[in-house]
Amino acid sequence: MVKKTYQAEIAGESTARAFTANSNISLKYATEICREIRGKPLNKAEAFLERVLAHEDFLPLKKFNRKVAHRKGESKSGVKSGRYPKKPCTAFISLLESVKSNADFKGLDTEKLLIVHTFASQGFSRYSFQPKGRIAGKRRKRKATHIEVIVREVK
Repeated sequence: MVKKTYQAEIAGESTARAFTANSNISLKYATEICREIRGKPLNKAEAFLERVLAHEDFLPLKKFNRKVAHRKGESKSGVKSGRYPKKPCTAFISLLESVKSNADFKGLDTEKLLIVHTFASQGFSRYSFQPKGRIAGKRRKRKATHIEVIVREVK
């Protein structure tokens, strides 16, 4: 089955939304990114994710922070522990570009978009098998995450 509905029912003429289903990224990093970019303007959220990809800024880990080292500099969002996840940031950047193009198609001003809702949930599990060898036929679970973003034009 494919994800077809959104977790939040936010609709209107001044909103745009996008989601990606079964993205091959970690659910833990996706929830941390959702928490970090929720409530921010769209262009600032994109700039933040680009800085994380360039290792200029770290993604603060508030919930999933066991055995995560502190980063130099000031704390962000009240914590100093963080990481630089590459795959989740690229997935979120492409999703934010998609929601920006959806807003542009609806006639909204892309410079005034505010992220009002982001949500990540577990996708459908896929399995792969480790080839035979010393450990014969071990089953491995692949990561899959549904991500959804809703933006609203601010006056």
